[in-house]
Amino acid sequence: MLKIAKYIVLDIVRSKVLIAYTLLLLAISLAIFMADADVTKGLVSITTVIMIIVPLVSIVYATTYYFNAAEFTELLVSQPISRKNILMGKFIGIGSSVLVAFVIGICIPVVIFAFSATGLTLMISGCLLTLSFVSLAFLTSTLTRDKAKGIGLALMLWFYFSILFDGLVLLFLYSFADYPLEKAMIVLAALNPIDLARILILLQLDISALMGYTGALYQQFFGSGAGVAFSLGMQALWIGVPLLLALRVFKKKDL
Repeated sequence: MLKIAKYIVLDIVRSKVLIAYTLLLLAISLAIFMADADVTKGLVSITTVIMIIVPLVSIVYATTYYFNAAEFTELLVSQPISRKNILMGKFIGIGSSVLVAFVIGICIPVVIFAFSATGLTLMISGCLLTLSFVSLAFLTSTLTRDKAKGIGLALMLWFYFSILFDGLVLLFLYSFADYPLEKAMIVLAALNPIDLARILILLQLDISALMGYTGALYQQFFGSGAGVAFSLGMQALWIGVPLLLALRVFKKKDL
């Protein structure tokens, strides 16, 4: 498993796309921090970048690489290696490579310019978000053998979690405004890894008042130790559950 991951990492290191992604994140982070002396504004701006660019690149790059390495996967399957080790090796290799790009592009500038509890929350949330969307990429890739369909499904998932989900939540709030929705809002937040990361970071920035009633609700729950543990646990599930489903499909899949 680790040998497969090592081979994939060595192969990805030469990828111009991942290098460009790393440099893009690094350039954006440095530009934001150098343009404004207010660290809080810088962290808010970087949070916006993390919520949009990081999930998109993570899921699309992982999906594309998975399909491009189809022949390598078929070669591995023909060897006396369990399919579990093959898939986990690929996940560790791809996930760690994309994660290193995030660490270089976002975490290092944050450590240099804005290291604090808020900065640490941003870094941890970004890392978990990266791995969760790589995990979702593996699920979409194992569900179909067609590369175009796989990438299309990955983009649909990104669009749903990044844009469509918030619209559906607003529609839900409007439709059931006369009912107590405190617990429902917490459940809905847990159904979106991007929302979980965003809520944790914004609460650390102490601007939850700008979020209105939901901000007060999130502050009450996610601002507590139990709420933080719940959020991190749910983000871990967003990594583990899609990967387990992908493994289940991969074991039965006819390559």
